Amino acid sequence: MLIWLMILFSYLIGSLSMAIIVCRLLGLPDPRTIGSHNPGATNVLRIDNPKAKPAALITFFGDIVKGLIPILIARQLGADETLQALVGLAAIAGHLFPIYFRFQGGKAIATSLGVLTGFSWLLGAVVLGTWLTVLAVSRISSLAALIAAALVPVYTMILAPHPAFIAASFVIFVIAIWRHADNIKRLVKGDEHRFGKKKQDNNIN
Repeated sequence: MLIWLMILFSYLIGSLSMAIIVCRLLGLPDPRTIGSHNPGATNVLRIDNPKAKPAALITFFGDIVKGLIPILIARQLGADETLQALVGLAAIAGHLFPIYFRFQGGKAIATSLGVLTGFSWLLGAVVLGTWLTVLAVSRISSLAALIAAALVPVYTMILAPHPAFIAASFVIFVIAIWRHADNIKRLVKGDEHRFGKKKQDNNIN
């Protein structure tokens, strides 16, 4: 019973769409009604309002925390690595299909980062560093997320080499590909937006 309660708790925490909540609290437009319609930090950043940047940062770190906290709690309750992996995936599922918001969620990049950080602080730091490096060079958020996601299984095998964590890392990679299908098409065509240009960008979460 405790196992299922942990998983349910993680899903419910993951279902807290930080982009929507933060925008409501700060009096900003619902991110689902503007830009890419994605309830994530990048779309919040796209809002034409001085509050957009701090709102995006709060959203980003809030989504990381909601992936991290359930794993830390599960570990304190004695959960083994397999259960920790399941708890992490439940948080990601909550972000993808939030029960509080008609099951219409974001891309789960930041929440996945929180989950990976729960597996290993060093793993989370390396993945974040990869994302930031690619973003700084390319200025394409989706490309940064996809490259970081592609390297997640490799990093996990090195830094958190438990079979359950490795399996979860492959799931995270597949989810990233799935949720970025449209971005991948634009990348292939050379049409994906770069930061700093006034066009729809579509990613971080």
